[in-house]
Amino acid sequence: MTEIHVRDLRTADPADAAAYAAVRRASVPAMPATAESVAYTCVHAHPDARYRALVAEADGEVVGTAQVGLAHDSPEPGQGYLNVYVHPERTGLGAGSLLVRTAEEFLTHEGATALYTWVLDTPRNRAFAARRGYRASRTAQFLRLDLARAALPPLADPPPGVELRTAADFRDDPRPLFALDAETAADEPSDVPAEFDDYAYWLTETWRHPLLNHELTTVAVVDGEPAAFTLAHTDGDGRYASGMTGTARAHRGRGLAKLAKNASLHRAREAGCTEAFTGNDTENGPMVAINRWFGYEVFDTEVRHVRAVG
Repeated sequence: MTEIHVRDLRTADPADAAAYAAVRRASVPAMPATAESVAYTCVHAHPDARYRALVAEADGEVVGTAQVGLAHDSPEPGQGYLNVYVHPERTGLGAGSLLVRTAEEFLTHEGATALYTWVLDTPRNRAFAARRGYRASRTAQFLRLDLARAALPPLADPPPGVELRTAADFRDDPRPLFALDAETAADEPSDVPAEFDDYAYWLTETWRHPLLNHELTTVAVVDGEPAAFTLAHTDGDGRYASGMTGTARAHRGRGLAKLAKNASLHRAREAGCTEAFTGNDTENGPMVAINRWFGYEVFDTEVRHVRAVG
């Protein structure tokens, strides 16, 4: 009989972080993960998030992972999350069940009153969630673009008064990008609203994250102020992912996000990236339209589920 054991990730062990990242990549290829990024997220998590990265071992082999924590940046207290992934070749051993049980016990002990989880949209995964009392909520799609072969829209000159820069140009003072990120994140469709008001933590969580590529992250600047941007994540293995794309409210409807993202994609291809991924809430019509314009195709779908506790 296979013995399943759940424990915390050993962040000081590069091999353990690499095994965690490998399960994540096999389960959700659209979400870049490296040993460095996995360990960084754990070590630098906000204290109020009570974040834990769990691994499930089957006879000593890492076969499952879980991201567990509280939504510390939400104005609504008690919002917990657990995102559980089991290697597609190692399902049916009980690893997922033990990860969920361990995560739920921890979150309820930490005061969570609602538990949110993203579930891959397959009959088996949705039934797994339903058996544990989770109710389906909103839907999001992972999109993929074959960057090596895609016929990207031709580069266009910015309109008068608009300049394209990279995040590298803001290294001395990234606060304007923080303000833009905070404004656009507040308008994203979500079950759990987020408020970015901690600049110091944003520097740690976003600006210094090992996946963030400052040279490919592109910003449309109007009158010296960032008006639209696309955050670019790269994993060093040919994958490019959009970490966030948005436009300040005062500048929406001018095509600035499309302009910035097109420039970023062109430079990503020149830098050797061969695949581009992004994710969209299905209710985010403007971004869905932009990504279709670029030629992205649906790669996978996840369904947000929630369960009330306490």
